[in-house]
Amino acid sequence: MQQLDFKKILFFDIETVSQKPIFADLPDNFQYQWARKSKFILRKYEEEVSDEEMAQAYEDRAAIYAEFGKIVCISMAYLAMQEGQEVLRVKSIANDDEVKLLEEFKVILTQYFFDPKKHFLCGHNAKEFDIPYICRRMVIHGMPLPEMLDITGKKPWETEYMLDTMNMWKFGDHKNFTSLDLLANSLGIQTPKDDIDGSEVGRVYWKEQDLPRIARYCEKDVVTVAQVLRKFTFLPLFTEPQIKFVIE
Repeated sequence: MQQLDFKKILFFDIETVSQKPIFADLPDNFQYQWARKSKFILRKYEEEVSDEEMAQAYEDRAAIYAEFGKIVCISMAYLAMQEGQEVLRVKSIANDDEVKLLEEFKVILTQYFFDPKKHFLCGHNAKEFDIPYICRRMVIHGMPLPEMLDITGKKPWETEYMLDTMNMWKFGDHKNFTSLDLLANSLGIQTPKDDIDGSEVGRVYWKEQDLPRIARYCEKDVVTVAQVLRKFTFLPLFTEPQIKFVIE
């Protein structure tokens, strides 16, 4: 693994939920589209999907599709100096209004991490999920993509600034998905066990309306991504006093 200047890396992670609390709340045209989608999700290509199955599939899976979901939180971490010491500063953009959330994230990418030739973005499974999801939601809202995300037509070697810890761990093996939690445990990196997991984000958002809790969960993931990259580059892990959560 090449040595990286951690001060030039923006670590990030997103949390997504379905656009509506339940399937029945969708407009008719999107109910029709989800009915078609659910046949593939449930692998019932030649069978009828019941209303109950369709509704449950929406609750379980809609959040992972940019056409049926939305982003409610983007957590970020970056290396900074504080009183002569390296610290990992962690902050979240969490908002029910996805347009405002994306606009704020875009400002960060245009002002601070804007140059593909010297800056990096880093996430876990980011190339397959987070980055395409953000781009699709921006396009849906009519927002021009910042240069760091505008990868249409680019060759693989032109997007080397996009670091993906899951791809790094594959070492050329394309058969398996490795979760961030499993990877961290395999590398001896401690991860918090006292919070929700990804499958509970929709419930916490729609039923408990606890967006701050989702942000805290997302922040812990982004810290883990940073720790994993430290391990990959044979650098010491960030200690607890070095991790600073920014509250605005």
